[in-house]
Amino acid sequence: MTVQRWSIRGMVRAKQGLRCLVTVVFLLGCAAGATENPDNSQQITTKDPLVSAPSTTEHDANEGSPPNAHSLTALDRRDRIFYPGDTERLKPLGRKLLLNILLDQKEIFTSPFRMDQQNAKWWILSAATMAGLIAADHHIANSFENSNGQVRWGGRVSNIGSSYTLIPFVAGSYAYGVWRDDAKAREIGVLGTETLLDGLIVAGILKEVTRRNRPDEKNPGDFWGGGTSFPSGHAIQVWSIASLVSHEYKNKPIVAVAAYGLAGIVSASRIAAQKHFASDVVTGGLMGWFIGRYVYQTHMSHLAHQHSSLMPVIVPQVEPYQRRYGVTVFFGQAAH
Repeated sequence: MTVQRWSIRGMVRAKQGLRCLVTVVFLLGCAAGATENPDNSQQITTKDPLVSAPSTTEHDANEGSPPNAHSLTALDRRDRIFYPGDTERLKPLGRKLLLNILLDQKEIFTSPFRMDQQNAKWWILSAATMAGLIAADHHIANSFENSNGQVRWGGRVSNIGSSYTLIPFVAGSYAYGVWRDDAKAREIGVLGTETLLDGLIVAGILKEVTRRNRPDEKNPGDFWGGGTSFPSGHAIQVWSIASLVSHEYKNKPIVAVAAYGLAGIVSASRIAAQKHFASDVVTGGLMGWFIGRYVYQTHMSHLAHQHSSLMPVIVPQVEPYQRRYGVTVFFGQAAH
């Protein structure tokens, strides 16, 4: 009788997991797919409503000269700010962050409609990983000691990945950057805020869609049971910040080791605290990593776009009849 009861319950859970998997893979693929082309505004095409093709007149007038910042700015609604000399006031900064977050969400949730052979691998990998973890969730949870001490310490360690820990980190980074005139610190502060908010929105939507019960709740692991287990918000937040910081300091491997190591500890502690299953944590970690990379790459792509007039352009000068050879280095606006 007991075997039959568990068999029926296992079939029900498997069916729930399969239905949830379709939704999760869709949204996980969103985060992954969005990073394949982090800034569609860089492609001059009229298919994207955010992009306006330059007029023929303007192109002809500037033919043979590098585009200036004003013409390029018109092609993109984003204002990614924090080009090294900037220190913004809070009010315009808030407006720009809001716009960028809205555009981030648009890119994330519409990316499945732009799926191609290049990013399909993320969808397949996500589906396989999630299917395996959902099936093994209870076995993984039972492999822990699950003592009161483990649960207590797991809860304490996992606080490192909570909002009230990460928000002071990004705010402090921005404040330090303003105080010390450190462009990198200001950038991490602003992009970190954007990353955290993007992750919170995605996690909030997924939690409402799946409503999975936590391991310490009644009917643990059941989807649509009224819980908020899937995915792990702590994992999304800490992995998104780790990803952002690691990309910012990509020339310093020790930073990536420390950031990802800390994110891994926080993720494992959520399982040890019996607040999440392995699939909750891995899904949150993957989405967080993709979101952090997406915000960084979009910012860097737009930075080159927005401030192209401040980037040196090297043009060879060849006049064989006068036996003069050399190069000219100038900036975009210097050509007009």
